Amino acid sequence: MMDFDVLIVGSGLAGLSAALHLAPTHKVAVFTKRYMTDGSSGWAQGGIAAVLGEGDTFASHVDDTLVAGAGLSDRAATEFVVEHAPESIEWLRNMGVPFSQEDGHLHLTREGGHSARRIVHVTDATGAAVQRTMIEQVRRTPNITLFEQHTLVDLITSRRLGQAGPARTCLGLYALDGNTDEVLTFRAPHTILATGGAGKVYLYTTNPDTATGDGIAAAWRAGCRVTNMEFIQFHPTCLYHPNVKSFLISEAVRGEGGRLLLPDGTRFMPGHDPRAELAPRDVVARAIDFEMKKHGLDCVHLDISHQPPEFVREHFPNIYARCLELGIDITREPIPVVPAAHYTCGGIHTDLSGRTDLTGLHAIGETAYTGLHGANRLASNSLVECMVFARAAAADIRSEPLPAPPALPAWDESRVTDADEAVVISHNWDELRRFMWDYVGIVRTNKRLERAAHRIRLLQEEIHEFYANFHVSRDLLELRNLVTVADLIVRSAQARHESRGLHFSRDYPQMAQVAIPTILTPPR
Repeated sequence: MMDFDVLIVGSGLAGLSAALHLAPTHKVAVFTKRYMTDGSSGWAQGGIAAVLGEGDTFASHVDDTLVAGAGLSDRAATEFVVEHAPESIEWLRNMGVPFSQEDGHLHLTREGGHSARRIVHVTDATGAAVQRTMIEQVRRTPNITLFEQHTLVDLITSRRLGQAGPARTCLGLYALDGNTDEVLTFRAPHTILATGGAGKVYLYTTNPDTATGDGIAAAWRAGCRVTNMEFIQFHPTCLYHPNVKSFLISEAVRGEGGRLLLPDGTRFMPGHDPRAELAPRDVVARAIDFEMKKHGLDCVHLDISHQPPEFVREHFPNIYARCLELGIDITREPIPVVPAAHYTCGGIHTDLSGRTDLTGLHAIGETAYTGLHGANRLASNSLVECMVFARAAAADIRSEPLPAPPALPAWDESRVTDADEAVVISHNWDELRRFMWDYVGIVRTNKRLERAAHRIRLLQEEIHEFYANFHVSRDLLELRNLVTVADLIVRSAQARHESRGLHFSRDYPQMAQVAIPTILTPPR
């Protein structure tokens, strides 16, 4: 058993921000199931939203967020994030993040749903630049111990230890060491889940392979509520190419004048929404889905070639270079794109300090539901949410004493054996992602959701049997978590008898007059 003051699961922007805020006063462990650079944060292209431009206001940013959230964004959470966004940008600048500038000032771009230019960015690779800077800072900061190749197995709670009492407490966690295949026990009075989203529950996603909903599933099993899991954001523009997986074409391309076209060159977004290509992501994704199904298309096209070539290469150097490698010169021709699962707007229910339903357990970043995103996330609000709530969670932890948790039991492997057929895992993984894409995608129906729920029940039984009888592996743990998250998504979608934001149902096409969050409570 290893002891720390704080255990942080996840090495993206949320987790590393919390680690840096806590390191001066606490002994911190950071877990990542692959390597430090493998999370979703490093894939973020567009940027970070903050009110920094002349004439822009907090009220305008708040209003844009509430409009995108389709009535379900919590105003208090939204104001909290928006008002603390500028200081988060300043924190990154002081750390050395090389944000793009113009005439000696931060260059601010604009994205769909924003009424002003307020997106701070590092060309078209903001997440990678921020992660690179933060990882360098973390590696040279005392009091932070990194555990790469360590996968969360489960949280250790007072209920798991059979302790009575109304207050349920998180006491630590079990983690699989990928180097030794041993499950290790970690003890701490505080744990932070910053494990990101669950995009890999779908066949097509912009997310990296690590986005398997680990924190959401573990918190649910530990007794935490989850909220608004039906709201999965599908990014409208993922590169469509047989040799490429998960390459995102940034929203900033549309922000800088990119037009969505049918194969014959017809522009179609003005016919779906007066904001055209600058409409929020849910509107654009549904419009593309509609046009693809109407015309029997494999993709649509995003065209930025009417802008000067120098402008395109300067603003989108990484997108330009990657497409050119594939034979697509975006200064001369349009980019083939399709929607893909991109962001989990729901998650573990938290307050404005990142606290969950378990004493000693916080959740931040994409794995958490803070109330900011509502029924649809406004572009570039995710990275700033990570930083604002990382700071808030760290402050909350620093304000609490450090009680000594009780002794924790070692992981028990006395009744399991080595798996005889690992093909069961890969087969179930593929089946899950395909039927989630077909039945619980951009457009849903009651019948599709029923079919998905039936298949999930069958998979749950099979995976539970596998988990109970064989040694755990990272693949098995990820599959177990994805099936749990899929179940939460479907149950949430079935509970919402309306169409709102990212959840569109053919059986309930109208929006209800009253916006109510979908809160699921685990059995006790």
